[in-house]
Order: sequence, then structure tokens, then C-alpha cells
Amino acid sequence: MSQEGKKLFNIIILGVSFMFIFTAFQSCGNIAQTVITNLNNTDFHGSGYTSMSIIYGVLSASNLISPSLVAIVGPQFSMVISGVFYSLYIAVFIQPATWAFYTASVLIGIAAAVLWTAQGNCLTENSDENTIGRNSGIFWALLQFSLIFGNLYIYLAWQGKTHISESDRRTVFIALTVISLVGTVLFFLIRKQEDTKAPGDDDSTNEILGESSSARNKMMKAVAAFKKSITLSFTKEMLLLSVTTAYTGLVLTFFSGVYGTCIGAVNRFGSEEKSLIGLSGIFIGVGEILGGGIFGLLSKKSRSGRNPVVMLGILVHFIAFYLIFFNMPNDAPIAPMEGTDQVAYMIPSKEVAMLCSFLLGLGDSCFNTQLLSILGFLYSEDSAPAFAIFKFVQSICAAVAYFYSNYFLLQWQLLIMVLVGFFGTITFFIVEWGAAAALAAHGSDYSSI
Repeated sequence: MSQEGKKLFNIIILGVSFMFIFTAFQSCGNIAQTVITNLNNTDFHGSGYTSMSIIYGVLSASNLISPSLVAIVGPQFSMVISGVFYSLYIAVFIQPATWAFYTASVLIGIAAAVLWTAQGNCLTENSDENTIGRNSGIFWALLQFSLIFGNLYIYLAWQGKTHISESDRRTVFIALTVISLVGTVLFFLIRKQEDTKAPGDDDSTNEILGESSSARNKMMKAVAAFKKSITLSFTKEMLLLSVTTAYTGLVLTFFSGVYGTCIGAVNRFGSEEKSLIGLSGIFIGVGEILGGGIFGLLSKKSRSGRNPVVMLGILVHFIAFYLIFFNMPNDAPIAPMEGTDQVAYMIPSKEVAMLCSFLLGLGDSCFNTQLLSILGFLYSEDSAPAFAIFKFVQSICAAVAYFYSNYFLLQWQLLIMVLVGFFGTITFFIVEWGAAAALAAHGSDYSSI
């Protein structure tokens, strides 16, 4: 197999591994608050929103050290270890205990920081400026198939159920734990890239110096990665992209936890309200996959760069927010176990709710594929620190959003996303125009990005 073929194989394995792990984790996130609501009349007293806030809060802090950990352990083994912790978190729901639930939330926050930093490192190592857009699209589309499979099972298994029994819960979470472990094992199939450096280069020299020198070299890499993360955080491009990244964190919270809870709380949907959570996840996944395919795999045909895709993403999201505002009761995110009988500005429509799920997924893929692409392009030599900063900003905003989701009515959550999304789109445009100008100065073709 050629070197280019090996790189493409690695990208596909990376995407499939993430697909299995996040089939389990995202399905868990979509149903966690609904399942926990049914548990809270027992000895269990946890909150799905609080758990996710802990996860993303710890994730954001852990991104300060994740580049160093990846530098020491290596991206492949980092992803394997992280996958094990994802599986442990999901397994907690088989027999929930409050202490185990929140402890696992802390551990998976650390694991997530390492996992996504290693993912960005692996993606960049197996791409160049001509393939980063394509590879980002392939990875994103494969990852988002995770929203299809797990939610399809939930939709079929919970059809017509208004209460989730202990047997239903255990069956779902045992299956999701096994699926997560399968994705973890698949990381072992990723092939290491051959060293293409000249004999006089630093890495080749270090290989000759033996174990002691290798250990010192890893520590030096860890310290260098930490310093680089701090330095990159204050560059103009990263500060501007952080606004866009913050928006993706708010949207991630909304479609992965809040919106499904809203749908499950609307009593007007009748006996379908719980199974519709799974169907919503499927439509989000369809939007994500379609966006990853069109804006990633077909990026080579674009002559206009990344800005039109981001513009489409924000317009699609604004339409979705407008329809959700009209379709969903304002108290849906914080409704009690009995649900809500309130009506917004129209009678709640299942069809409109599913259309909004699709639009949320499509718009999210627009932003994330282009952010992955521009980060890999701008920071090809410093991929681990760059992606760590990306996840730091995204996750801390997701943590804040999960926290206020316990208290804010739907209209205020939508307003926050509209404002941050508007400014995030503008800041992305500024960075992209700068990247285009830099390419033109070097005589490169803008469409190659």
C-alpha cells in the first residue's frame, strides 16, 4: 500500500473508531436526563445536565495538559486509554449510583481532552494542505454515523413508552458499553507513519541515543507542547477562531442534551414523546453526515474557500432556532418528570421538531468541518496544541451551557446561541480571509484548502 493509501486508511479507521465510541456516548447523552428523571424517585439523585457540565468543565481544564500527555504516550495509545474511560462512564448507567456517576463524569472529562487532542494530532499527521479538507470531511461523516445507529435502537426499543423501566435501561446501556469497547479496540489498527526525516534531523538522532535519552526527549516534548499551547492561545488567529469555537460548544450542548430533553417533555406528542428523542438524534445524524459529505469530501470542487460553508451553517441554524422558538414550549428544558402541557406559538408538531433536528445537524457539520480544516491548515506543525485549545474553548462553553440549561427557559438559550453564532461567523471570516491572503502571497491555489 502506498504512503497516501496508508494515510487514508488511518483516517477511515480513526473515523470508524470514533463512530463506535460516540454511537454509545452520544446516545447516552441524548437519553441521560430522561433516564435520570425516571430514577430520581429512588436512591439515585443525579442530574444529567450537572454531569455534562462537570464533564465539559473538567475537559476544558484538562486541555491545558493533554498536549503534554499525548506527546509522552503517543496519539494511538492515548486514544485507546481514553476509549476505556468512555466505556466505564456508559457502564455506570447499568446500575447507577450517584457517587459513581459524578466520579465517572470527572474521569471522562480528562479522557475526552486527551482523546480529542490525539484525534487532531492523528488527523493532521495523516493529511497535508491538499487533503486536510477531504480528510476532515471523511472523519466527520464517519463520526456522525454514531448519531444514526444508537438513536435508531432507542427509537425502536422505546416506541410507545412513557416510562423507562429498569430492564429497558440495563439492556440499552449494556449494549452501548460493548459498542464503545469495540471502537476502543479498533484504534490498534491505526498504522504509524514512516519517519521521512533526514538522518541528521533531531528525531532520528534521538532514536539512536537509547532509552534514557528517549525518556528525556519525551519530557522535553511534553514541556514544549504545554508552552506552545500557551503561546498559540494568544495569537490573533486563535483568539478570533475561539469565538467560532465557543458557538460550536453552545450548539453541542443544545443538540446533544437540551433539545432531546425538550422533545421528551412535550406531553402533546403523546405516547411517542420518549421514542421521538431517538428519532431526533437520527435526523441530527443525517444532517451531520450530509454536511460532512458535501462540505468535506467535495471541498476540492470549491473555489471560494471555507466562508460560504460557514455562512450556510449560520443561516441554517438561525432557521432552526426560529422554528424551535415557535414549536417548543418555553419551559420544556426544565420541565418536571410529568412533562409540560404548555404550548408555544403553534401546536407542537413532530414534523417541525424533526426538521429542526436535521437543520441543527447540518449547520453543526458546516462549522465543525471548516474549523477542523482551518486548524489543520494553519497549525500543521503544532496540531496537538492547536486542537487542545479548540477543545478547551469548545468544552468550557459547553460546560457553561449545560449549567445554565438547568435554569434558563428555552427562549434565552436560543438568544444566547444567536448572538454568539453571529459574532463567531464574522471572526471566522476574518481568519479565512487572512489564510487566503497568505496563500496568494505564496502563489498557491486558494481552492486547495
